[in-house]
Amino acid sequence: MNPSDSSQYTWAGRFSEPMSDLVKRYTASVNFDRRMWRQDIRASVAHATMLARQEIISAGDLADIERGMAQVGREIENGSFVWSLDLEDVHLNIEKRLTALVGDAGKRLHTGRSRNDQVATDIRLYLRDAIDELLPLLRQFQTSLLNLAEKEAATPLPGFTHLQVAQPVTFGHHLLAYFEMMQRDAERFSDCRRRTNRLPLGAAALAGTTYPIDRHFVAELLGFDGVCENSLDAVSDRDFAIEFCAACAMLMMHLSRLSEELVLWMNPRFGFIRIADRFCTGSSIMPQKKNPDVPELARGKTGRVYGHLTALLTLMKGQPLAYNKDNQEDKEPLFDAIDTVSDTLCIFAEMIAGITVNPEKMRDALAEGFATATDLADFLTRKGLPFRDAHATVGLAVRRAEELGVDLAQLPLAELQSFSPLLDEEVFAVLTIDGSLAARAHIGGTAPEQVLAAISRARRG
Repeated sequence: MNPSDSSQYTWAGRFSEPMSDLVKRYTASVNFDRRMWRQDIRASVAHATMLARQEIISAGDLADIERGMAQVGREIENGSFVWSLDLEDVHLNIEKRLTALVGDAGKRLHTGRSRNDQVATDIRLYLRDAIDELLPLLRQFQTSLLNLAEKEAATPLPGFTHLQVAQPVTFGHHLLAYFEMMQRDAERFSDCRRRTNRLPLGAAALAGTTYPIDRHFVAELLGFDGVCENSLDAVSDRDFAIEFCAACAMLMMHLSRLSEELVLWMNPRFGFIRIADRFCTGSSIMPQKKNPDVPELARGKTGRVYGHLTALLTLMKGQPLAYNKDNQEDKEPLFDAIDTVSDTLCIFAEMIAGITVNPEKMRDALAEGFATATDLADFLTRKGLPFRDAHATVGLAVRRAEELGVDLAQLPLAELQSFSPLLDEEVFAVLTIDGSLAARAHIGGTAPEQVLAAISRARRG
C-alpha cells in the first residue's frame, strides 16, 4: 500500500492488506463514542492553539483548523455530518472531515499527540461535563425531599428495625435520612471531579513527545486543574471512570433502598403513601392493579450500574502499562451509568414531589407493635430504676398487653403499677405517639422542631 491508499486509516502504511469487514465492526467504537464530539473538538482546538503558540504549526494553520472545526461542529449539530464505521471512532471521523475541509492544516493537527492521550483527554472532559450536569439533578432531587419533609415534619410514622415496628419517627425525619445519603453522594461526585480534572494530553502514545509543547497552557485553556504527571499513567489510567461508577453505584443503592420503601408503603397493607398515577402502570389482566413501576425499575437498574462498576474493575485488573485496546471497552459502561443515574434522578425528583401521604394509616400502624415501649423504659429510668431493670419490666408489660390485645397506653394504671410502683399518671403522657416524638428534641432527633431545624440547615447549605 502506498501513502495515497492509507486515507481511511492513519496507520495503514504499515500493513499489506486492508482490515476485514468483521474486524472493522468488532473494533469500531464510533457508534457509541461519537457522543464525545464536543469534547474532541474542544480539546483539538486547544491543542492546535498551543501548537501555534509554540510555533510548531503556523498561525494560518490554526485559523484553518478553527474554521474547519467550527464547520464540523455545525454539521454534527444539524445532522448532516456523515459518520463512517471505516474511520473507527469519533476522533478519526472528525479529523478526516476537518482535513477534507481545510487540507494540510487538518493533517498537522495531530502533531505532538496520539489517539491514546487524545481519547484519555476527551473522556475526562466528557465525564467532567457529565458530573457538572449530574450535580444539579441531585440537588433537585434533594429539594423534592426537603419540600415533602417540611410538609410532613410532624407526621408520625412507624420507624422500623428488622422491618418490625421499633419507635415512632416523623415522615419528614425519615425523608431527611435520604437527603443525608444524597449529600454524601454529592460529595463523592465532587471528589471524583477533582481527580478527573487532570490533563493527559501531551503524554502522546505513552512516552511524551519530542515537540516543545506547553501542557500547562492546554490545561488552562480546557479548564483542567493541572496535568497528569506521568505519561505512562496518563494514557492508561481509568481510575476516574471506576471512581465515578463507584459513586453511581452508591447513589443507585440509596435510591434502591428508597424504592423498596416506596413499594412497601404503597402496598394497601401499609397504605402510607400514594404515588401519582403518571409514575405507575396497570395490569394487562387485573383491572384493579396500580403498580409502582418506577421504583421497581430503579431497583433493577441499580444492578445494572453495579455491573458497570464490576466491568470496569475487571477491564483494568490485568492490563500492563501503558495503553491497551481493552480500554475501548471503558466507554459504554461509563456512558450508560451516566445516563441511568441522570434519568433516575430526574424522574425521582418529580415522583417524590407528587407523593400524597396518608397520615391516618401511618398513625394506625403505630398502634401495632408497642412503638412507645422504649419511652416507658426511659420513664422508669428517670424515676431511678436502672435501665436494664426497666427494660425487663417493660418487657413484662408488653407481654401482658399482647395477651390482652391492647397497646401499652391502654393498660389501666393499676395494671401498669403491678409491674413497677414507680409508674404513675404521668406515664400516659409519655406513652402517646406525639409525646414520644417531642421527647427526642436534640440535633439529629425526630422531634418535629428538630426536623424543621434540619431542613432549614439543609436549605442554607
